[in-house]
Amino acid sequence: MSVSPAKSWPKMTSREEFRFLADLVLTRSSGDDTIVTLHDHHTGTTRFANNQVIQNVDTRRGTLSVTVAYAGRRGTASTTDFTAGSIQATLERAERIARVSPEDPEYLPPPEPRVFAVRPTARPETVVAGPARRLEYANEAIGQCRMENLMAAGIVSSSVSSVGIAAGNGLFGYESRADARFSLTVQAGDATGWSAAAHRSIDHLKIQERTLAAINKAKRGREISELPPGRYPVILEPAAVAGLWSGLLWALDAKSYEKGTSPFANKLGQRIVDERLTLQNVPGHADLLGVGFTHEGLPSESSVWFDHGVLKQLSYDRFTANAHGVQAIPTLEAPALSADGAACGSVQDLVKRTDHAILVTNFWYIRSVNASDLTLTGMTRDGTFLVEKGEIVSAVKNFRFHDSPLRAFRQIDAWTSPMEAMTSETGKMLAPAMVLPEFNFSSVTRF
Repeated sequence: MSVSPAKSWPKMTSREEFRFLADLVLTRSSGDDTIVTLHDHHTGTTRFANNQVIQNVDTRRGTLSVTVAYAGRRGTASTTDFTAGSIQATLERAERIARVSPEDPEYLPPPEPRVFAVRPTARPETVVAGPARRLEYANEAIGQCRMENLMAAGIVSSSVSSVGIAAGNGLFGYESRADARFSLTVQAGDATGWSAAAHRSIDHLKIQERTLAAINKAKRGREISELPPGRYPVILEPAAVAGLWSGLLWALDAKSYEKGTSPFANKLGQRIVDERLTLQNVPGHADLLGVGFTHEGLPSESSVWFDHGVLKQLSYDRFTANAHGVQAIPTLEAPALSADGAACGSVQDLVKRTDHAILVTNFWYIRSVNASDLTLTGMTRDGTFLVEKGEIVSAVKNFRFHDSPLRAFRQIDAWTSPMEAMTSETGKMLAPAMVLPEFNFSSVTRF
C-alpha cells in the first residue's frame, strides 16, 4: 500500500488506509500514550434564493490528528497532508508540544479496545449523490414555488465522511458516515413557511412533501392579525418541541450537576417532566443519525435519559465519569422523545380536537435567560396561527417567549407519535407534536 498526497485523493480514506496511516504513527511514537484520529470529509452544497440556484459546490478536506502523552503531559498536532513524511513530522510536532506542556490533571489514557457496533451510517445513494442530484432536488422545490408565484430560498446538501480513531493500546474504530440535508423557506409577501430535513439517505428527504408543507404555511400566513402577549394553550409542531428540548439536552451536563449549578441539581431519579414522556438514545434507528462510536473512542449505545418523566442519566465526559465510578458512559447523538398513551395521527388531528390555542411551527434564536431554572427566550417563526374550535382561523404576528421547558412540559394534554424534527439548536431528533395547556408569550415581535 502506498500513501498518496492529499491533492490526488481519488476516494475517501478507507479502513485499510486509515489503519496503515495509524500504524505509521503508533509504531514510531515515543509517548506513553498515543492516539490517532481521522476526519476525511467530502461535502456538496446547493444553495438557492429568489427562485434560482446561486451556488452548487463540492469541498473536500481530510485531517489526521496525533495526540501524544508523557505522564499526563500531552500535545496534539494535525495535518491535511497524508504523505509519510508529513505524518512523521506531525508526530514529532505532537511529541515536542507534549514535552513542554504542563501536566493535565484531567488526563486519562485512551479507552480500552472494544468491538464497536456496525450501523448503516453510509447509505450508498447518499455517497454517490453529486451536484446533479442536488440540483434536481433544488429545482423541484423552486418549481413548486414558482407555480404558486412564491419565492423559495434554501439548501440541498450531501456529505460523506471517513471517521477513525486508533491508539497504542489497540483501540481501533473506523466508520464511513453520510448524510443529506434539505432546508426551505418560502416567502409570500411578508409571510414565510419553512420545512427542513436530515437523513442518512438523500432519497428520504421528501422534497415535494416538505415543499408543499412550507408553501401551505406561507400562503396561510398572508392574512395576519396581532394578539396580545400572555399565556396561551399551544400546539407545538415537532420542530418547536425539539427546539425547546434543546435546552434540556444541554443542561444534562454531569459536571454542572455535581457542582450544584445545574437546573437538575439533586433531581436525578426524580420526575422532571410529564410522566408520559420518555427520552432515549436510539443510535440504530433508521431515521436518526446514530454512530458506532464517539470522537473519544467510546461506543454509542441505546440508553434511556428520561423514563416516564424521571431523569435517569447525565452527560459525562470521561474524567467526570471516572471520578464518580460511572462505567458505561451514555451518549445522546440520536435522541428520540415519545409519549405513552393514545396518540393522534397528525398535527391536523391535534388542531381538530383543540378549542383554543396558538399553533407554533418553529422557534428561532433560542437563548438561555436563567440557567438555574432553565428559562429560555426565543421567537416563533415561519408559521404561527390562531386555532379556534378545531380550525386554524388566522395567522398571528410572531411572539417572543420567556418560559422554561421544565415548566412547559410538566403537563401535556395531547400528542402525536414521534416524527422527524430538524432544528438548528438540536440537529436531528424524533419528537411528537404536542398540546401544552399553557405557554408564556412575553411580547409581540416587530415582524
